[in-house]
Amino acid sequence: MTLFEKIINREIPAVIVYEDELCIAINDIDPQAPIHILLIPKKPIEKLSDCKDVDKDLLAHLFLTVGEITKKLNIDNAFRININNGKEAGQEVFHLHIHILGGRKFNWPPG
Repeated sequence: MTLFEKIINREIPAVIVYEDELCIAINDIDPQAPIHILLIPKKPIEKLSDCKDVDKDLLAHLFLTVGEITKKLNIDNAFRININNGKEAGQEVFHLHIHILGGRKFNWPPG
Protein backbone atom coordinates (compact mmCIF):
# COMPACT_ATOMS: atom_id res chain seq x y z
CA MET A 1 0.00 0.00 0.00
CA THR A 2 1.36 3.41 -0.99
CA LEU A 3 1.60 6.53 1.14
CA PHE A 4 -1.24 8.03 -0.90
CA GLU A 5 -3.52 5.04 -0.31
CA LYS A 6 -2.88 5.44 3.42
CA ILE A 7 -3.82 9.14 3.16
CA ILE A 8 -6.97 8.28 1.18
CA ASN A 9 -7.87 5.69 3.85
CA ARG A 10 -7.18 8.27 6.60
CA GLU A 11 -4.41 6.13 8.09
CA ILE A 12 -1.97 9.04 7.67
CA PRO A 13 -3.07 12.66 8.24
CA ALA A 14 -2.86 15.26 5.48
CA VAL A 15 -4.25 18.71 4.80
CA ILE A 16 -7.08 17.98 2.38
CA VAL A 17 -8.03 20.87 0.09
CA TYR A 18 -10.49 18.97 -2.13
CA GLU A 19 -12.15 15.58 -2.21
CA ASP A 20 -14.83 13.81 -4.20
CA GLU A 21 -15.67 10.20 -4.97
CA LEU A 22 -12.82 9.84 -7.52
CA CYS A 23 -9.94 11.89 -6.14
CA ILE A 24 -8.40 13.77 -3.26
CA ALA A 25 -6.17 16.85 -3.23
CA ILE A 26 -3.71 17.56 -0.45
CA ASN A 27 -1.02 20.09 0.36
CA ASP A 28 2.44 18.82 -0.58
CA ILE A 29 4.61 18.33 2.51
CA ASP A 30 7.67 19.62 0.60
CA PRO A 31 6.25 22.53 -1.40
CA GLN A 32 8.15 23.81 -4.41
CA ALA A 33 5.96 26.93 -4.71
CA PRO A 34 3.78 28.99 -2.36
CA ILE A 35 0.88 26.80 -3.49
CA HIS A 36 1.74 23.15 -4.12
CA ILE A 37 -1.15 20.72 -4.20
CA LEU A 38 -1.09 17.01 -5.06
CA LEU A 39 -4.19 15.77 -6.87
CA ILE A 40 -4.47 12.01 -6.42
CA PRO A 41 -6.97 9.61 -7.94
CA LYS A 42 -8.45 7.22 -5.41
CA LYS A 43 -8.00 4.39 -7.89
CA PRO A 44 -4.43 3.12 -7.46
CA ILE A 45 -2.59 3.52 -10.77
CA GLU A 46 1.19 3.28 -10.44
CA LYS A 47 2.08 5.87 -13.08
CA LEU A 48 0.57 7.74 -16.02
CA SER A 49 2.00 5.31 -18.56
CA ASP A 50 0.07 2.50 -16.83
CA CYS A 51 -3.31 4.10 -17.61
CA LYS A 52 -5.64 2.11 -19.83
CA ASP A 53 -8.56 3.07 -22.04
CA VAL A 54 -10.88 2.35 -19.11
CA ASP A 55 -9.17 5.22 -17.21
CA LYS A 56 -9.99 7.96 -19.73
CA ASP A 57 -13.00 9.27 -17.77
CA LEU A 58 -10.94 9.37 -14.59
CA LEU A 59 -8.14 11.25 -16.35
CA ALA A 60 -10.61 13.77 -17.76
CA HIS A 61 -12.09 14.19 -14.28
CA LEU A 62 -8.65 14.87 -12.82
CA PHE A 63 -7.90 17.60 -15.35
CA LEU A 64 -11.31 19.23 -14.86
CA THR A 65 -10.71 19.07 -11.11
CA VAL A 66 -7.42 20.94 -11.60
CA GLY A 67 -9.54 23.79 -12.94
CA GLU A 68 -11.89 23.68 -9.94
CA ILE A 69 -9.01 23.68 -7.46
CA THR A 70 -7.10 26.49 -9.16
CA LYS A 71 -10.24 28.64 -9.24
CA LYS A 72 -10.84 27.97 -5.55
CA LEU A 73 -7.25 29.02 -4.78
CA ASN A 74 -7.40 32.09 -7.08
CA ILE A 75 -4.52 30.87 -9.25
CA ASP A 76 -6.60 29.86 -12.27
CA ASN A 77 -4.84 32.40 -14.51
CA ALA A 78 -1.29 31.32 -13.65
CA PHE A 79 -0.35 27.83 -12.49
CA ARG A 80 1.74 24.88 -13.56
CA ILE A 81 0.88 21.20 -13.47
CA ASN A 82 3.40 18.39 -13.49
CA ILE A 83 3.17 14.62 -13.64
CA ASN A 84 6.34 12.64 -13.01
CA ASN A 85 6.28 9.22 -14.70
CA GLY A 86 8.83 6.78 -13.31
CA LYS A 87 11.84 7.01 -11.05
CA GLU A 88 14.10 8.60 -13.68
CA ALA A 89 11.54 11.39 -14.10
CA GLY A 90 11.49 12.10 -10.37
CA GLN A 91 8.46 10.07 -9.30
CA GLU A 92 8.84 9.18 -5.63
CA VAL A 93 5.40 7.78 -4.77
CA PHE A 94 4.25 5.19 -7.27
CA HIS A 95 0.60 6.17 -7.30
CA LEU A 96 -0.38 8.54 -10.13
CA HIS A 97 -0.66 12.15 -8.97
CA ILE A 98 -0.69 15.63 -10.46
CA HIS A 99 1.34 18.44 -8.93
CA ILE A 100 -0.48 21.78 -9.05
CA LEU A 101 1.91 24.66 -8.43
CA GLY A 102 1.15 28.36 -8.19
CA GLY A 103 1.72 31.59 -6.35
CA ARG A 104 4.98 32.52 -8.04
CA LYS A 105 6.46 33.07 -11.51
CA PHE A 106 7.84 29.95 -13.17
CA ASN A 107 10.74 29.79 -15.60
CA TRP A 108 11.13 27.75 -18.76
CA PRO A 109 12.61 25.31 -19.28
CA PRO A 110 12.00 23.65 -15.92
CA GLY A 111 14.93 22.06 -14.10
